[in-house]
Amino acid sequence: MNPTTTDSSSTQQDPLTKYPQPPYSDQKQPAPGTESDMQPKADHGETSYRGSGKMAGRKALITGGDSGIGRAVAIAFAREGADVLIAYLNEDEDARETARYVEEAGRKAVLVPGDIQDENHCKQLIQRAVSELGGLDVLVNNAAYQMAHESLQEISTEELDRTFRTNIFAMFHLCKAAEEHLKPGSTVVNTTSVNAYKPSPQLLAYAATKAAIQNFTANLGQVWAEKGIRVNCVAPGPIWTPLIPSTMPPEKVQNFGQDVPLKRAGQPAELAPIYVLLASDDSSYMTGSTVQVTGGSPTI
Repeated sequence: MNPTTTDSSSTQQDPLTKYPQPPYSDQKQPAPGTESDMQPKADHGETSYRGSGKMAGRKALITGGDSGIGRAVAIAFAREGADVLIAYLNEDEDARETARYVEEAGRKAVLVPGDIQDENHCKQLIQRAVSELGGLDVLVNNAAYQMAHESLQEISTEELDRTFRTNIFAMFHLCKAAEEHLKPGSTVVNTTSVNAYKPSPQLLAYAATKAAIQNFTANLGQVWAEKGIRVNCVAPGPIWTPLIPSTMPPEKVQNFGQDVPLKRAGQPAELAPIYVLLASDDSSYMTGSTVQVTGGSPTI
């Protein structure tokens, strides 16, 4: 076909209009939020993701795997051939729904609720993955806590502690516990954020942890390189997940994502292929790297 010829059967889509654009409906949820109450519903690749065996036989642990980005990653990993342990806080309904998609792909799903602020729970997650999946090849540190505030004075010591324990301490504990089980070729994928580059004034504590995650990833990628274990991270921009209506004021939710060049929030399904890239052999010469998925918001 001539390169200038229009193919009426082409599946390419305009990224500006591929998904709903703001304003979004007025909505508020208690943290950490649930998928069922979101309007519009998020896309996790339930009907669109097609696997090709990139992760056949691998064993993956995903924190925050019940919803949002974590659900999209679990679906993609399963359709690429991986068994998945889904770690989550207490959102049982969302977790069961994610497990259903994993099992429909013919893979094993293990659900483990609990708070990753607790170091012992982090250790138990690794042990459960090893014992119930038969090993651990991929660790995805995705779970996070945030809360929007207009003033530093609104952030309590307890909230600051929770944010760092959930977002960065847990990552450290999980990686430390996983190290002895990870063999050459294993991978770790961490979720940082565009806030590591362009911190939002309303997310002061959260943004600080995301910068720490970026640094931790770059550093551990060097430390573990000689072991043949790769460590990379993904920096999402504004992504439509339950974290948004459960942690941000209504006016922020209604206009969420409109200030990036693509003029809308991203969907979890648009992140999943990047996690597959970093968890599979397709990224065998990448470690300590960050892949930005920001809707065009610059990180340089």
